[in-house]
Amino acid sequence: MSYTKSALQILLCLIALPCKAGQSTQPSAQQATALLQSSLLALSGGRSITDVTLSGTARRIAGSDDESGTATVRALAGTGARIDLTLPSGTRSELRSTSGAEPAGSWSGPDGVSHPMTFDNLFTDPGWFPAFTISSLLSAPKAVTNYVGQEMHNGQSVTHITASRQFTSVSPKAAPLLQHLTQTEVFLDPNTNLPVAVAFNTHPDNDAGLDVPVEIRFSDYRPVNGALTPFHVQESLNGSLLLDLQFQSATLNSGLSPTIFTVTAGLQPGSSSVVAASQPASEVRP
Repeated sequence: MSYTKSALQILLCLIALPCKAGQSTQPSAQQATALLQSSLLALSGGRSITDVTLSGTARRIAGSDDESGTATVRALAGTGARIDLTLPSGTRSELRSTSGAEPAGSWSGPDGVSHPMTFDNLFTDPGWFPAFTISSLLSAPKAVTNYVGQEMHNGQSVTHITASRQFTSVSPKAAPLLQHLTQTEVFLDPNTNLPVAVAFNTHPDNDAGLDVPVEIRFSDYRPVNGALTPFHVQESLNGSLLLDLQFQSATLNSGLSPTIFTVTAGLQPGSSSVVAASQPASEVRP
């Protein structure tokens, strides 16, 4: 799901006063949307955010590999997002581009070779900057939101919201799987409505039906230019910690160049049997 500068600005204008779970008798979808709007207002402080740059330290744990280095996360509304890690083993990067006719993504390891991301893994926001993630959920075409309720998550009381997209012009067989590919779980602090975590699934390149859970956790929120930004971000993959990021600096609205979010020419998203079997193609684009 992509986010746009104009959508973020419009959403900020429509947001009312913050609300808390359990204080409204609205239907589930309306309550969920209101909570997401309140969360976006809490994150942005009512200001328009066009881009963000986060820099700090990184720890990456993958199997027997456990190494530390530096990380830079950059995102530009309506254009893309990327994370670059500099580690003892080399540089690792992940890039998403949302500015073209179709989204694209790539990743590279220490050998510097770029590999395309499959379409199945481009349906959800990467989650590194929660204001853009929440905005993308609210502005997604045919968005569906549901208020799940208050629960305990990772030992903390949270408000749980589910967001996804409907696909009404594809085959009945493909529609449920496509909606599942877009599903994102949002966990908000019930007192501040700030995101505690977002969760979604990634998938093997050749099997969109196999879910591998991903969770991005946010803490250490600090004010930056009137907005609240998490300075501690962790990513878990299949229940195990993969990345632990502690940022030392955050810059908003610096005027990032769109060129840094350009996927290498000729590097097209990997094929997806689900997308290939779904028509019209325009509706299944992330």
